[in-house]
Amino acid sequence: MTNQHTSGTAPFALSILDNAFTGVGHSIEETFEEMISLAKLADRRGFQRFWMSEHHAMPGAAIPSPQLMVARLTGETERIRLGAGGIMLPNHVPLVVAEQMGMLDALAPGRIDLGLGRAPGTDGATAAALRRNQTANEEFPEQIAELLGFMENNFPHDHPYKDVPAVPGPWQADENRVARSATSADIWILGSSPYSAQVAARLGRPYAFALQFGAADVLTALRIYRENFRPSQYLAEPYSLVSIGAIADENPAEARRQATSAAMAMLRMFQRKSFALLAPEEVEAYRANEQERAIIEEYTDRAIHGTAAEVAEGLEELHAQTDVDEVMLVVQGHSRRSQAQTVELIADHYGMTAN
Repeated sequence: MTNQHTSGTAPFALSILDNAFTGVGHSIEETFEEMISLAKLADRRGFQRFWMSEHHAMPGAAIPSPQLMVARLTGETERIRLGAGGIMLPNHVPLVVAEQMGMLDALAPGRIDLGLGRAPGTDGATAAALRRNQTANEEFPEQIAELLGFMENNFPHDHPYKDVPAVPGPWQADENRVARSATSADIWILGSSPYSAQVAARLGRPYAFALQFGAADVLTALRIYRENFRPSQYLAEPYSLVSIGAIADENPAEARRQATSAAMAMLRMFQRKSFALLAPEEVEAYRANEQERAIIEEYTDRAIHGTAAEVAEGLEELHAQTDVDEVMLVVQGHSRRSQAQTVELIADHYGMTAN
């Protein structure tokens, strides 16, 4: 793995997760153009990696296929690691994912991450449309094993897929009498529960904990991961990452206003409405009852928001609590400008530049 710290004076590596947040009133074309600009900015400023996560049937989160955007970003960036972080593996056939990762690694050797999750990334009806096998969630470890078998071309001799190669991959190189690629996508296990921590530990893979979803027990999950970690050919010691919502602005009140958009989107999901990112003005005008107001306040405060110094202080408190190797900023806000500003302000605060 390539996990060098590139975050200046920060005591941890810093990375970016962009869920293609698309605010009401903004087009997907605008969002994708600004995502590309944000990835290039993160590349220039020395962030460790730029990930995107799979979501479906959400007007406010427009990345159903992170692999496609990663492919575009391989030609737009130079050094930053690019990740489908993650792909919800039960939504997919492992062979297809292996083929996609082989293509991406060939386009950007040694810069591709593959984060694997088991949540559907959507509502129940859409999950049913994605997963014709309704027990797919229960087969996550087997799906990972199958994916790795395809990526590494090392199924046991009695495996039904032992003669099914993933192309590009090791088999193709052997058939074409050329050296096998020296790199492949780094596999991460994603989650927000002890279950995912156990899977990552058993496989000897890096572990990414999604703290942006709620008040999950990150400390227990990380303890389980570290205590049960089995060194592997991919990773000698545990390596952990925590992702957290973040919005930085020179005006802390504006940072909080931008944070209310994602909080309101969460409330809408609880109300069985779409995950739509309303403008802060529309959130403010919403006549919330006491329970709804509590939910909006709770999710607003789950994101670290404020000035760059205040956000950095929150990140460092999180690091002190978790002792993770890396912190990933989940850029938020109704305005894409606010997301780019967060990246710039945090990079300025830590004096970050690409090596």
